[in-house]
Amino acid sequence: MKHSEFRRLMDDEFGPGNAGVIAATLVLPSLLETADQALDAGVDPRRVWLDVCDLQGVPEGRRLGRDLPVRDRAQD
Repeated sequence: MKHSEFRRLMDDEFGPGNAGVIAATLVLPSLLETADQALDAGVDPRRVWLDVCDLQGVPEGRRLGRDLPVRDRAQD
């Protein structure tokens, strides 16, 4: 998972305004730092995302994010 995917998942799940606050202030017990600090330290974004999901009670069915439309490569 890329950092951009982590940010998209955060925005989709918590809203753009809340996602930034959660990433900057919520200390993840398994990492003993915030999501932003963990990402800056090089922790895998997928691990950070799953830790946020566990702490915030995000249901399993929403942990992969919303479905995105498939781009038609023939038009590229």
